[in-house]
Amino acid sequence: MYERHHYIAGKDVEGTSGRFGPIFNPSKGEQQGKVALASKAEVESAIAAAEAAFPAWSGTSVVKRARVLQNLVQILYREKDALAEALSSEHGKVFSDAQGDVQRGLEVAEFAQGIPHLLKGEYSDNVGGGIDMYSMRKPLGVVAGITPFNFPAMIPLWMSCMAIACGNTYVLKPSEKDPTVPLMFAACWKEAGLPDGVFNVINGDKEAVDTVCTDPRVKAVSFVGSTPIAQYVYATSTANGKRCQAMGGAKNHMVIMPDADLNQVADALIGAAYGSAGERCMAISVAVCVGDEVADKLVEMLKPRVEALKIGHSMDPEAEMGPLVTADHMAKVSGYLDLAEQEGATIVVDGRNFKNDQPGFENGYYLGGSLYDNVTPDMRTYKEEIFGPTLQIIRTKSFDEAAELPTVHEFGNGTTIFTRDGDTAREYANRVEVGMVGINVPIPVPLAFHTFGGWKSSAFGDINQHGMEGMRFYTKTKTVTSRWPTGIRSGAEFVIPTLNS
Repeated sequence: MYERHHYIAGKDVEGTSGRFGPIFNPSKGEQQGKVALASKAEVESAIAAAEAAFPAWSGTSVVKRARVLQNLVQILYREKDALAEALSSEHGKVFSDAQGDVQRGLEVAEFAQGIPHLLKGEYSDNVGGGIDMYSMRKPLGVVAGITPFNFPAMIPLWMSCMAIACGNTYVLKPSEKDPTVPLMFAACWKEAGLPDGVFNVINGDKEAVDTVCTDPRVKAVSFVGSTPIAQYVYATSTANGKRCQAMGGAKNHMVIMPDADLNQVADALIGAAYGSAGERCMAISVAVCVGDEVADKLVEMLKPRVEALKIGHSMDPEAEMGPLVTADHMAKVSGYLDLAEQEGATIVVDGRNFKNDQPGFENGYYLGGSLYDNVTPDMRTYKEEIFGPTLQIIRTKSFDEAAELPTVHEFGNGTTIFTRDGDTAREYANRVEVGMVGINVPIPVPLAFHTFGGWKSSAFGDINQHGMEGMRFYTKTKTVTSRWPTGIRSGAEFVIPTLNS
């Protein structure tokens, strides 16, 4: 049984709190390690290391910072499979999906290589009376990331690469469920040439989160997780004077119009609903069918495919879906299926009784894919995020009724529409009250050079992640007004400068 501790000021640091959390192998259903849970003092030592490293790193040439990112990208490509294997072992997502997890984070590192261009300010020559004006983007200082279990590679890279490229120093508090990959990143950063103290990893639970959110030396906090904790992190951080972006839960709808290609829809839904066992904030968990004919045909097409999902351990090359992350989460998702039955949904495919008969993996945290029809908006199972391998079918009579569902839902993370009609797609994209919209794509996750973020209870804070929004979150603007007189000027000026000055 292995142990995971902390990384502070360029060194692996053994935890001293005496508290540990379990690290499970979800595929086998057994504990494989334990992770040290930091005390307040240990978190403070990581913050102090980041604070000490900030003056030198923020003063480092932006070109030199970009070269560290270039080195990191090459190292991440070299280590991609090793990172994915460690990720699969602790999270349970299948190896190919784990590779995608690493790749999508790596793409933000590639984007961050362009930081010399991204940080260019604005310049206005001779705005009046020999006065020039220009702006600069300055780093904030020590910033922190609190990241979730379901993307232990992608989201730490989303946050840390942009933060560090902008000249900040960084403290990462990853999920205690799968801490190995973030610690592997620490070694990658060091090999890339990042100075000690710029990137730190502190493992922990609520005590670590509270310390990060209240310590005055931390200037900004980025969070991804469930909505209740996102609200807590946002409220605590902002109450303590910090900039905060806190991404919460989701209930992502796919609207299927009568003219849609249902073969494409079925392909899209199988991957978007059941990939990574549904443990994605961008998973499509609700299929909104416009018309009973669409719904009947779609259910008929989906049923055999859901029943035939290849479910196995995370390193099984034939598996399309692995286990859930913990026994507790498996029980929670099963409870939602019980509730759906009680609420009157029609259970088309029931994944609760799935058993993995692969030798050595019989006790893993497995559920089969579930599909249920005739879901209505008043059901709890529709209102709440399930975060498991389930797909709900809602039947509507019109486009307007279908578009209203994601618009009025508490969550507003992502949505997509399948249609052959450009006018319908354009109207949907403009009308729906959701942060990320797809048209004939299964999961509308923006690429690294655009921005990621939801609306309503899916996100708290005004600035989204990565893309140009990421640069803005991790910097503050300084505007300089400059005049170099050609001769000696005399006399006081009592009027505020204007364009006529």
